Amino acid sequence: MAAKMIIFAACVATTLAQYAAPAYPAPAYSAPKAYAPEPAYAPAPYSFEYSVNDPATYDIHSQSESSDGNGYVKGTYSLVEPDGSTRVVEYTADDHSGFNAEVKKIEGSGYKASYSTPAPAYKAAPAYKPAYPAPAAYPAPEAAYPAPEAYPAPAYKPSYKPASYAAPSYSAPAYKPAPYKAY
Repeated sequence: MAAKMIIFAACVATTLAQYAAPAYPAPAYSAPKAYAPEPAYAPAPYSFEYSVNDPATYDIHSQSESSDGNGYVKGTYSLVEPDGSTRVVEYTADDHSGFNAEVKKIEGSGYKASYSTPAPAYKAAPAYKPAYPAPAAYPAPEAAYPAPEAYPAPAYKPSYKPASYAAPSYSAPAYKPAPYKAY
């Protein structure tokens, strides 16, 4: 048994040996190229503001912001919250101290949104009333066909003849077990 395992291992080793990885030389990379320096743009100050006042959707907010172009930004925004208060945020941002915001809540400065449904502008429809009275009762329907007393048993007759040969019979197997060889 050990001889068979040695022969099997040798066959596997020779089969795998023909699929060995090829030996490639180590890759040679060139030095990375230097990128062009990032252009320095002149400071660009800006200022903007907007506001929205839409009473149909209760969307009321505004924002204004300005920058000196050298990294200092100052701005404010506000919005009317559903409870009628106004939230105001005043913020500054610069390279030294980052973003800083001060949040204030002013109670009752805006209007409180009305969430109740308005009264309909049309007259309500009258309650349903049928045009005629319903009949008191309907008579039982008559049977269209009489019910059968009982169904007869099916009259089944095969259309073929039964087999005219006997069923096959098998004898016991006639083989000799292989002799056992001990190694």
